[in-house]
Amino acid sequence: MMNVEEKVSNHVVRKMETMGHEQVIFCNDKVTGLKAIIAIHDTTLGPALGGTRMWNYSSEEEALQDVLRLSRGMTFKASISGLNLGGGKAVIIGDASKIKTKSLIKKFGEYVDSLGGKYITAKDVGMNTQDMEYVREKTKHVTGIPESMGGSGDPSTVTAYGVYMGMKASAKFKWGSDSLEGKTILVQGVGHVGETLVKHTTEEGAKVYITDINDLKLAEVAEKYGAEIIKADSIYDMDMDIYAPCALGSTLNTDTINRLKCQIITGAANNQLSDEVLHGKMIKDKGIVYAPDFLINAGGLINVYSEISGYQREESLLRTKKIYDTTLEILLKAEDEDITTHQAALLIAEQRIQENK
Repeated sequence: MMNVEEKVSNHVVRKMETMGHEQVIFCNDKVTGLKAIIAIHDTTLGPALGGTRMWNYSSEEEALQDVLRLSRGMTFKASISGLNLGGGKAVIIGDASKIKTKSLIKKFGEYVDSLGGKYITAKDVGMNTQDMEYVREKTKHVTGIPESMGGSGDPSTVTAYGVYMGMKASAKFKWGSDSLEGKTILVQGVGHVGETLVKHTTEEGAKVYITDINDLKLAEVAEKYGAEIIKADSIYDMDMDIYAPCALGSTLNTDTINRLKCQIITGAANNQLSDEVLHGKMIKDKGIVYAPDFLINAGGLINVYSEISGYQREESLLRTKKIYDTTLEILLKAEDEDITTHQAALLIAEQRIQENK
């Protein structure tokens, strides 16, 4: 009979087999309190690059599921964006406001360095450029460090620009014009990326509504851009043209999709579909245009890739602008082949990976 450790190990391996992962690393350090998981999904196109997320997960199982889904998404994000990168991601378990210390982050950097460049990290939710400086003290395999240190800096503005391009392309597909003037847009989550998206859309003349768990940030963004605050529990029942999920994933599920009253979904959040097959089809059947998240939120990855490839920020913006054309290509492919937009994007991403195996 298997013991508990064997059962847990088999469980993880089965998940890896199902999702196609190459390697999963569990990190534990009693001195600093670090508990982290690094997931490497696929390195066919190059080293696995993906940010580190620090989050107060309700369980280790939830953390594992998140890092597996996020790293898989990074593989497809890199592929569909034409980058010579694989997919990876890391999560640090814990409340960043309570347990994050310089020593904990540096210890995490040691674990990243132990992989010898197979995984390259960057910042994500709960992390910042200062943290990346601490990681850099322990490993060269980190991107998104400050420009003063020769890095590309905070990638969130480029991420938001890519989402904006995807939103305009979706508008062009749906309404025949990519103008957002007069459109009603709900931005869910106004962190660095969400706020920049609010800036782009309000400057174009859209009527923007915002929601977030941070009341102070909500008030700040509302005053700065003239956006209107909406209570989180009512967002799925309001009439809007575009829903832009820019917080955590899985907001598109059976309940919310049935309630949604929008024509387009374009947001920065990763893994927006709770179930890729079921909920992708539900959105298609409702006639809602969905721009796949791993395509339109690739701007940040494109930006940090510049540190590896050596091109400048202007080139990053030009590459990110091309998300507009790729979004249109995917929306048309989905329509022509009568498949979901998520399926269409996956087919294109997977084809490039298979061609390089």
